[in-house]
Amino acid sequence: MSDAILFAVEEGMARLTLNRPTRLNAFNADLAHAWRDVTAEATSRADVKAILIDAAGPAFCAGGDVIDMATTMGPSSGADITALAEVINAGIRSLTESSVPVVAAAHGTTAGGGLGILLCSDYAVVGSRSRLGSLYANIGLTPDLSVSAQLARAVGQRRALQLVLQDRLLTAQEAVEWGLVAEAVAGEDAAAEAALVRTRGEEIARFWLAGAVDAYGQAKRLVRSQPERSFAEQLSEEARSIGAALETADAQARVAAFAAASARKAG
Repeated sequence: MSDAILFAVEEGMARLTLNRPTRLNAFNADLAHAWRDVTAEATSRADVKAILIDAAGPAFCAGGDVIDMATTMGPSSGADITALAEVINAGIRSLTESSVPVVAAAHGTTAGGGLGILLCSDYAVVGSRSRLGSLYANIGLTPDLSVSAQLARAVGQRRALQLVLQDRLLTAQEAVEWGLVAEAVAGEDAAAEAALVRTRGEEIARFWLAGAVDAYGQAKRLVRSQPERSFAEQLSEEARSIGAALETADAQARVAAFAAASARKAG
Protein backbone atom coordinates (compact mmCIF):
# COMPACT_ATOMS: atom_id res chain seq x y z
CA MET A 1 0.00 0.00 0.00
CA SER A 2 1.34 3.46 -0.92
CA ASP A 3 2.25 5.77 1.96
CA ALA A 4 0.42 8.58 0.11
CA ILE A 5 -2.63 7.49 2.09
CA LEU A 6 -2.61 5.71 5.43
CA PHE A 7 -5.24 3.06 6.11
CA ALA A 8 -6.16 1.33 9.35
CA VAL A 9 -9.20 -0.47 10.74
CA GLU A 10 -9.91 -0.59 14.46
CA GLU A 11 -13.08 -1.76 16.20
CA GLY A 12 -15.26 -1.24 13.16
CA MET A 13 -13.84 2.14 12.10
CA ALA A 14 -11.70 2.55 8.99
CA ARG A 15 -9.42 5.57 9.05
CA LEU A 16 -8.20 6.97 5.72
CA THR A 17 -5.50 9.60 6.19
CA LEU A 18 -4.37 11.67 3.20
CA ASN A 19 -0.60 11.72 3.62
CA ARG A 20 1.12 14.20 1.31
CA PRO A 21 1.46 17.02 3.86
CA THR A 22 4.22 18.90 2.03
CA ARG A 23 1.85 19.30 -0.95
CA LEU A 24 -1.21 20.04 1.22
CA ASN A 25 -2.45 16.53 0.38
CA ALA A 26 -2.98 17.47 -3.25
CA PHE A 27 -3.64 14.51 -5.54
CA ASN A 28 -0.93 13.17 -7.81
CA ALA A 29 -1.01 9.78 -9.54
CA ASP A 30 0.30 7.96 -6.46
CA LEU A 31 -2.37 9.37 -4.14
CA ALA A 32 -5.08 8.90 -6.78
CA HIS A 33 -4.44 5.17 -7.15
CA ALA A 34 -4.01 4.68 -3.40
CA TRP A 35 -7.31 6.52 -2.81
CA ARG A 36 -9.15 4.28 -5.27
CA ASP A 37 -7.74 1.13 -3.65
CA VAL A 38 -8.30 1.97 0.02
CA THR A 39 -11.84 3.27 -0.51
CA ALA A 40 -12.72 0.06 -2.35
CA GLU A 41 -11.32 -2.00 0.50
CA ALA A 42 -12.93 0.07 3.25
CA THR A 43 -16.41 -0.12 1.70
CA SER A 44 -16.21 -3.84 0.93
CA ARG A 45 -14.96 -5.16 4.27
CA ALA A 46 -17.59 -6.71 6.53
CA ASP A 47 -15.79 -5.49 9.66
CA VAL A 48 -15.96 -1.81 8.60
CA LYS A 49 -19.11 -0.07 9.78
CA ALA A 50 -17.94 3.57 9.75
CA ILE A 51 -15.27 5.48 7.84
CA LEU A 52 -13.24 8.50 8.94
CA ILE A 53 -11.31 10.58 6.39
CA ASP A 54 -8.65 12.90 7.80
CA ALA A 55 -5.33 14.31 6.68
CA ALA A 56 -1.75 14.82 7.77
CA GLY A 57 -0.10 18.22 7.92
CA PRO A 58 -1.56 21.75 7.90
CA ALA A 59 -4.42 21.24 5.40
CA PHE A 60 -7.09 18.75 4.46
CA CYS A 61 -6.78 18.72 0.67
CA ALA A 62 -5.77 21.29 -1.94
CA GLY A 63 -7.27 19.31 -4.82
CA GLY A 64 -5.01 18.34 -7.71
CA ASP A 65 -1.25 18.76 -7.50
CA VAL A 66 -0.83 21.73 -9.84
CA ILE A 67 2.96 21.72 -9.44
CA ASP A 68 3.02 18.10 -10.56
CA MET A 69 0.79 18.96 -13.52
CA ALA A 70 3.05 21.82 -14.56
CA THR A 71 6.32 19.93 -14.27
CA THR A 72 5.42 16.46 -15.56
CA MET A 73 2.62 17.00 -18.08
CA GLY A 74 2.73 18.86 -21.37
CA PRO A 75 0.05 20.95 -23.09
CA SER A 76 -1.43 17.88 -24.81
CA SER A 77 -1.83 15.85 -21.63
CA GLY A 78 -5.52 16.57 -21.06
CA ALA A 79 -6.31 12.92 -21.65
CA ASP A 80 -3.90 11.99 -18.85
CA ILE A 81 -5.65 14.35 -16.43
CA THR A 82 -9.03 12.93 -17.44
CA ALA A 83 -7.80 9.40 -16.83
CA LEU A 84 -6.38 10.35 -13.43
CA ALA A 85 -9.64 12.07 -12.45
CA GLU A 86 -11.52 8.89 -13.33
CA VAL A 87 -9.25 6.93 -10.99
CA ILE A 88 -10.11 9.30 -8.14
CA ASN A 89 -13.78 9.22 -9.15
CA ALA A 90 -13.81 5.47 -8.60
CA GLY A 91 -12.97 6.10 -4.95
CA ILE A 92 -15.57 8.83 -4.68
CA ARG A 93 -18.20 6.45 -5.99
CA SER A 94 -17.10 3.73 -3.59
CA LEU A 95 -17.82 6.03 -0.66
CA THR A 96 -20.97 7.76 -1.86
CA GLU A 97 -22.63 4.60 -3.20
CA SER A 98 -21.87 2.48 -0.13
CA SER A 99 -24.09 2.01 2.90
CA VAL A 100 -21.21 2.85 5.26
CA PRO A 101 -21.51 6.29 6.89
CA VAL A 102 -18.48 8.53 6.31
CA VAL A 103 -17.21 11.45 8.38
CA ALA A 104 -14.57 13.92 7.17
CA ALA A 105 -12.27 15.69 9.61
CA ALA A 106 -11.16 18.56 7.38
CA HIS A 107 -8.84 20.95 9.20
CA GLY A 108 -7.05 23.79 7.43
CA THR A 109 -7.69 24.48 3.75
CA THR A 110 -10.00 22.51 1.47
CA ALA A 111 -9.93 23.70 -2.12
CA GLY A 112 -10.58 22.59 -5.69
CA GLY A 113 -11.00 18.83 -5.91
CA GLY A 114 -10.57 18.71 -2.15
CA LEU A 115 -14.17 19.93 -1.98
CA GLY A 116 -15.19 16.78 -3.84
CA ILE A 117 -13.33 14.65 -1.31
CA LEU A 118 -15.10 16.46 1.54
CA LEU A 119 -18.45 16.02 -0.22
CA CYS A 120 -17.88 12.24 -0.23
CA SER A 121 -18.52 12.38 3.48
CA ASP A 122 -21.95 12.28 5.05
CA TYR A 123 -20.88 14.48 7.97
CA ALA A 124 -18.01 16.97 7.90
CA VAL A 125 -16.14 18.65 10.74
CA VAL A 126 -13.75 21.57 10.18
CA GLY A 127 -11.65 23.87 12.34
CA SER A 128 -12.52 27.49 13.07
CA ARG A 129 -9.48 28.50 11.00
CA SER A 130 -10.54 26.37 8.04
CA ARG A 131 -11.18 27.89 4.64
CA LEU A 132 -13.09 26.16 1.84
CA GLY A 133 -13.49 27.10 -1.80
CA SER A 134 -13.35 26.18 -5.47
CA LEU A 135 -10.51 28.16 -7.06
CA TYR A 136 -10.50 26.02 -10.22
CA ALA A 137 -10.86 29.02 -12.55
CA ASN A 138 -7.84 30.72 -10.94
CA ILE A 139 -5.69 28.32 -12.96
CA GLY A 140 -8.01 27.95 -15.93
CA LEU A 141 -9.54 24.62 -14.95
CA THR A 142 -13.11 23.42 -14.37
CA PRO A 143 -14.69 21.60 -11.40
CA ASP A 144 -13.98 17.90 -11.08
CA LEU A 145 -13.95 15.10 -8.50
CA SER A 146 -17.75 15.39 -8.05
CA VAL A 147 -17.81 19.11 -7.19
CA SER A 148 -20.29 19.94 -9.98
CA ALA A 149 -22.32 16.84 -9.09
CA GLN A 150 -22.48 17.29 -5.32
CA LEU A 151 -21.86 20.92 -4.35
CA ALA A 152 -25.25 22.25 -5.51
CA ARG A 153 -27.02 19.39 -3.74
CA ALA A 154 -25.25 20.38 -0.54
CA VAL A 155 -25.63 24.17 -0.62
CA GLY A 156 -28.07 24.96 -3.44
CA GLN A 157 -27.38 25.97 -7.01
CA ARG A 158 -27.01 29.72 -6.43
CA ARG A 159 -24.47 29.29 -3.67
CA ALA A 160 -22.61 26.63 -5.65
CA LEU A 161 -22.33 29.10 -8.52
CA GLN A 162 -20.99 31.75 -6.16
CA LEU A 163 -18.13 29.44 -5.26
CA VAL A 164 -17.25 28.17 -8.72
CA LEU A 165 -17.55 31.61 -10.38
CA GLN A 166 -15.45 33.48 -7.80
CA ASP A 167 -12.14 32.94 -6.02
CA ARG A 168 -13.93 33.12 -2.69
CA LEU A 169 -12.88 30.96 0.25
CA LEU A 170 -15.62 30.39 2.79
CA THR A 171 -14.81 30.78 6.46
CA ALA A 172 -15.61 27.88 8.73
CA GLN A 173 -18.67 29.70 10.06
CA GLU A 174 -19.92 30.40 6.55
CA ALA A 175 -19.41 26.76 5.60
CA VAL A 176 -21.57 25.74 8.58
CA GLU A 177 -24.22 28.33 7.76
CA TRP A 178 -24.34 27.19 4.12
CA GLY A 179 -24.72 23.55 5.15
CA LEU A 180 -21.47 22.55 3.48
CA VAL A 181 -20.15 21.18 6.77
CA ALA A 182 -21.88 20.12 9.96
CA GLU A 183 -19.76 21.81 12.60
CA ALA A 184 -16.57 23.72 13.36
CA VAL A 185 -14.32 23.32 16.40
CA ALA A 186 -11.74 25.78 17.70
CA GLY A 187 -8.28 25.24 19.12
CA GLU A 188 -5.64 27.48 20.67
CA ASP A 189 -3.44 27.28 17.58
CA ALA A 190 -3.53 25.59 14.18
CA ALA A 191 -1.90 22.37 15.35
CA ALA A 192 -4.17 22.04 18.38
CA GLU A 193 -7.19 22.78 16.25
CA ALA A 194 -6.23 20.11 13.71
CA ALA A 195 -5.97 17.58 16.53
CA LEU A 196 -9.39 18.61 17.85
CA VAL A 197 -10.93 18.27 14.38
CA ARG A 198 -9.54 14.74 14.07
CA THR A 199 -10.76 13.87 17.57
CA ARG A 200 -14.24 15.20 16.84
CA GLY A 201 -14.37 13.24 13.59
CA GLU A 202 -13.49 10.08 15.45
CA GLU A 203 -16.20 10.83 18.04
CA ILE A 204 -18.80 11.02 15.27
CA ALA A 205 -17.67 7.69 13.85
CA ARG A 206 -17.71 6.11 17.32
CA PHE A 207 -21.21 7.49 17.90
CA TRP A 208 -22.42 5.60 14.83
CA LEU A 209 -20.62 2.44 15.91
CA ALA A 210 -22.12 2.59 19.40
CA GLY A 211 -25.64 2.93 18.05
CA ALA A 212 -27.78 1.31 15.38
CA VAL A 213 -24.94 1.52 12.88
CA ASP A 214 -26.62 -0.59 10.19
CA ALA A 215 -29.70 1.62 10.34
CA TYR A 216 -27.51 4.73 10.00
CA GLY A 217 -25.91 3.12 6.98
CA GLN A 218 -29.23 2.38 5.34
CA ALA A 219 -30.47 5.90 6.09
CA LYS A 220 -27.36 7.24 4.33
CA ARG A 221 -28.03 4.93 1.38
CA LEU A 222 -31.65 6.10 1.07
CA VAL A 223 -30.68 9.77 1.00
CA ARG A 224 -27.63 9.35 -1.25
CA SER A 225 -29.39 7.17 -3.81
CA GLN A 226 -32.65 9.15 -3.97
CA PRO A 227 -31.80 10.99 -7.24
CA GLU A 228 -31.80 7.62 -9.02
CA ARG A 229 -35.53 7.14 -8.29
CA SER A 230 -38.81 8.92 -8.87
CA PHE A 231 -40.78 10.15 -5.87
CA ALA A 232 -43.06 7.10 -5.97
CA GLU A 233 -40.09 4.77 -6.31
CA GLN A 234 -38.39 6.44 -3.36
CA LEU A 235 -41.47 5.95 -1.17
CA SER A 236 -41.54 2.29 -2.13
CA GLU A 237 -37.83 1.94 -1.35
CA GLU A 238 -38.36 3.58 2.04
CA ALA A 239 -41.20 1.16 2.80
CA ARG A 240 -39.10 -1.82 1.75
CA SER A 241 -36.12 -0.63 3.75
CA ILE A 242 -37.96 -0.03 7.02
CA GLY A 243 -39.62 -3.44 6.71
CA ALA A 244 -36.25 -5.10 6.20
CA ALA A 245 -34.79 -3.19 9.15
CA LEU A 246 -37.60 -4.28 11.47
CA GLU A 247 -36.72 -7.90 10.80
CA THR A 248 -33.20 -7.49 12.18
CA ALA A 249 -32.38 -8.55 15.73
CA ASP A 250 -30.92 -5.13 16.52
CA ALA A 251 -34.07 -3.26 15.53
CA GLN A 252 -36.34 -5.70 17.35
CA ALA A 253 -34.33 -5.28 20.55
CA ARG A 254 -34.29 -1.48 20.25
CA VAL A 255 -38.02 -1.26 19.48
CA ALA A 256 -38.79 -3.50 22.45
CA ALA A 257 -36.59 -1.44 24.76
CA PHE A 258 -38.21 1.79 23.54
CA ALA A 259 -41.71 0.38 24.07
CA ALA A 260 -40.81 -0.85 27.56
CA ALA A 261 -39.34 2.51 28.54
CA SER A 262 -42.40 4.33 27.22
CA ALA A 263 -44.68 2.02 29.19
CA ARG A 264 -42.73 2.72 32.39
CA LYS A 265 -43.02 6.47 31.88
CA ALA A 266 -46.76 6.19 31.19
CA GLY A 267 -47.25 4.12 34.32
